[in-house]
Amino acid sequence: MSWIVLTFCAAFAQAWRNAWQKTLSHSVDALGVTLARFLFAAPLAALYLFAMQCYYSLGLPQISHTFIVMVVLAALSQIVATALMVLLFQRQNYAIGVGLAKSEAILAALLAVIFLHESFSFGAWLGVALGGLAVFLLSGVRARRLPDKRTLVIGLACGLSFACTSLLVREASQQLPTLPYLLRAAWVLCSVLWIQILGLLLWLGWRQPQTLSTMRQHKKTVLAISVAGFCASVGWFSAMSMQSVALVKTLGQVEVWFTLLISARLFRESLSYADRWGLALIVAGAVLVIWG
Repeated sequence: MSWIVLTFCAAFAQAWRNAWQKTLSHSVDALGVTLARFLFAAPLAALYLFAMQCYYSLGLPQISHTFIVMVVLAALSQIVATALMVLLFQRQNYAIGVGLAKSEAILAALLAVIFLHESFSFGAWLGVALGGLAVFLLSGVRARRLPDKRTLVIGLACGLSFACTSLLVREASQQLPTLPYLLRAAWVLCSVLWIQILGLLLWLGWRQPQTLSTMRQHKKTVLAISVAGFCASVGWFSAMSMQSVALVKTLGQVEVWFTLLISARLFRESLSYADRWGLALIVAGAVLVIWG
């Protein structure tokens, strides 16, 4: 059951990472905030991989072409997802932004059924339906007010990108069947993060050098985002190496509660009754999916 502990730890770290990303997004553009997530996380991932290799005392694994394709696609998908989340923060308050992005769990379950041929019970499908209703409530629906369609589209696109990332990470991990779970996760994590950091640094250095200059003025926040992002990624990648993506991501909805606490204490943001119902339904849907 260690995947459950890893998922809780990942959700806690991710809630703080998102909070610091929201803070940085007031001064740095979306790609800069996205880079902050990976900047110091990549070197930490390399050290983590080295430590895991020493601990297990195993030789280097055989890297297949499929593994390379999977980690490249996962890296690109996560960059897109993170950039969309930053845009979401700029349109809604912190808690609602994260709530919309958590459509990831619902979409991951649907993709798993369609492409990985996983099956779910009636209770699990009921959980998916509740999650969909929650996203609808969090999109800005109020009495006598139409939903903010642009925010809803960005939120669903963000969730879909994160869901694709998770499925690709698990598939990449499956390409290293001879390694222990934690070592598989370390290889995938290190590979994905270095692809991301090199790609973003090259792009920003070429097209947006002013973004890098602005980031230097917020070193402490960038460092906090990277460290929290690294801790979250270790938890997510390790848990997804052990268990199906749908289960990990639905249990990971506990991040919503951490988010609520941070939103209230750090940003002094308040939620309407509809928002609270939406966040509660996300958690209820997650529980049903897990039981199913």
